[in-house]
Amino acid sequence: MTSKTKRSAKPKGKKLLWLMFCLTGVAMLSATAGALLAVSLASTPLMQRQLSPAQASVFGKGGISSRSSLKLPELTRPVNILVLGVKVLTTDLQNPPDHLKNLRYQALVNSFEGLTDVMLLLRFNPETKKLTVLSIPRDTRTYIPDHGVRKINEANLYGGPALGAKTVSELLGGVGVDRYVTINVQGVEALIDALGGVTVFVPKDMKYKDDSQHLYVNLKAGQQHLNGDKTLQLLRFRYDENGDIGRIQRQQTVMRALMEQSLNPTTVTRIPKLLSIIQSHIDTNLTVEELVALTGFASQVNRSNTKMLMIPGEFSAPGEYDASYWLPHPAQIQKLVGQHLDFGTTALTEDQPATLRVAIQNSIPQDKGVQSVITRLRGSGFNNVYQDKPWTEPLSITRIVAQQGDVIGAESVRRSLGFGEVRIETTGSLDSDVTIQLGKDALQPPKKLLRPGLKDPAAGRGESRSLTNPANKG
Repeated sequence: MTSKTKRSAKPKGKKLLWLMFCLTGVAMLSATAGALLAVSLASTPLMQRQLSPAQASVFGKGGISSRSSLKLPELTRPVNILVLGVKVLTTDLQNPPDHLKNLRYQALVNSFEGLTDVMLLLRFNPETKKLTVLSIPRDTRTYIPDHGVRKINEANLYGGPALGAKTVSELLGGVGVDRYVTINVQGVEALIDALGGVTVFVPKDMKYKDDSQHLYVNLKAGQQHLNGDKTLQLLRFRYDENGDIGRIQRQQTVMRALMEQSLNPTTVTRIPKLLSIIQSHIDTNLTVEELVALTGFASQVNRSNTKMLMIPGEFSAPGEYDASYWLPHPAQIQKLVGQHLDFGTTALTEDQPATLRVAIQNSIPQDKGVQSVITRLRGSGFNNVYQDKPWTEPLSITRIVAQQGDVIGAESVRRSLGFGEVRIETTGSLDSDVTIQLGKDALQPPKKLLRPGLKDPAAGRGESRSLTNPANKG
């Protein structure tokens, strides 16, 4: 190559680099401008239903977000959001839409009335940079104001989101609710399609059909990418040993996958498009500005700071009541809201290893790893260790699941093992305090046990990291 050619190549390279920089800048500015435009055009709540003054007073007062002229909205304080998922059929309404009246099956109606299939309380805390998701089983037996003791999923039927919020607040001992979001199954399907679907592990073959509702579930076990319709099949399937609680476990799996795969800073710029797709299927007293602030916050939360919990309780015994219920445990609920919802005065305390119920779910072919883990834990004082049914998803890194939200107990298990990562979620064995979903790292040579009372540098209160992958983030 001649010197003349060399001299001319450099300026061309600079021009190309400058052009790419300019195009990237224009794209980012356009996307940000689009999101800001949506905020400026919609400062009122995205409500489909009107709340009376008494109903509106149930929810928190004051703003939850703010923005400067050159920034997207940001959360200004911790906030609790009640999410209600509804599935409304023609038979649920006294006067269904005319075009659905004469069908020979129970068709889905684009409505927000009726029983709730899903109830979640989400806590966004910008002070601790944590996101907490509390699942409330639809069959939870509790007091609904002015209606007596019933299943909690009836609250929306009798009094909409306001009564739902009052009922949840009383169940949790007074925890406040700032805003609500009601979304029907059609909206969930549209949202997942708009996000490009989700890749999850289907735990087993699922096949079911209900001609009366035109509900058809046909999923094969294994890792796969699901569109909105297939995701709904996974979420709506109830015919397993844990019934509605099994659905909650799958909901948490899908939610975590969506957060890790689809929820990132660029999602904020897609909110106008997402809203245009699902707006007819959501009812909320959130403004678009607040929605952008919540999405922006959630997109930056590390996986280790995302907690997925469930109302502590147990199944009612057959024949104990006139219907099957999830019976909540008040003392454990008080402990949970104190530790994870920043409400009350419950302090974190470390249980003795001998009192913890530790289940092991093996995801690897070799049983050698299970026996090694049992021996190691019992040597550390964990006396109540037992092998549960296998975990069907093959794992490289062991998951140590704080099934009841006991992060300190889960951390003590991890320190004793010397491997794995702690997850605060309820995807493990229902009767356990801690579930170990055993991965391939269990077959590696064991690390030296820590002396009692010695804290692992990587261990924190609910912010643990994998010993084999300390940089693990969502």
